[in-house]
Amino acid sequence: MSHVPSRVLVTGAAGRLGSAVLRVLAARGVAVVGLDRRDPGGIETFFTGGADDVDLVAQAMVGVDTVIHLAAIPQPGLDAPEKVFVGNAASTFVVLDQAARAGVRRAVIASSLSITGLPFSPKPAVPDYVPVDEAMPLQVADPYALSKQADEATAEMVARRDGMAVVAFRFPMLGTPEFFEAEPIADYRDDPGSGASVLWAYLDYRDAALACWLGVTEDVTGAHAVYVAAPETLSPFPTEDLLARYLPGVPVRASLPGRAVPIDTSSADALLGFSPEHLVDIKPGAL
Repeated sequence: MSHVPSRVLVTGAAGRLGSAVLRVLAARGVAVVGLDRRDPGGIETFFTGGADDVDLVAQAMVGVDTVIHLAAIPQPGLDAPEKVFVGNAASTFVVLDQAARAGVRRAVIASSLSITGLPFSPKPAVPDYVPVDEAMPLQVADPYALSKQADEATAEMVARRDGMAVVAFRFPMLGTPEFFEAEPIADYRDDPGSGASVLWAYLDYRDAALACWLGVTEDVTGAHAVYVAAPETLSPFPTEDLLARYLPGVPVRASLPGRAVPIDTSSADALLGFSPEHLVDIKPGAL
């Protein structure tokens, strides 16, 4: 059966995605508990601190029936490797474990396209094939990707142990239209190969927030890790031309016409009926 949240804990509530999720919840009249190291204001019930603080998370979980866990160090270079891995993995364990202890049965966690190992790999790495899908072997070689792998394993554990339904979204680059137009679009036009490690993929924060809502409301059981992305890339150039030049030799398992993103997002569609709505208008070009 579908789930109707009445009180949702959002970790990472002060972040850009967290803020977008708060707007989605507010529009639906859902009560929110926020948790982050910085209080953004405007949330009636807010806990200031880290998502790895067991006592704090336990307090925040009182009366909550749904969790959207977004708190994380988002890149491997933003802190020492051990802090990136241990901090992220510990936060996810603490949040989901405390959620289970509080009787929560629905949760979403933020995973990442980086779990493939491609975006932050310390040595050259390419996908085994495209479109990338959930069955493709991971090539984890950095602490952030490893933390996402641990996060998804934690989701599987609480689903198995406690019967919690957890959706882990493997998000690509997230942003606003203004951000995309100011940075990656220009970069990918001038240096198309710079987007190869992230497959030129993106998703608007508003769509990512909607995905989180669907992840905790649709009829879901067990743990699921799914890729989500806008259907087209941020590159103005044809995807198959990009692949031929910058990922030569990588098997192409399906037709990728025009600027089609080389990520298979059909699992998210089948599981949740998720389809991005906010697409960047890019004038096509020839490579």
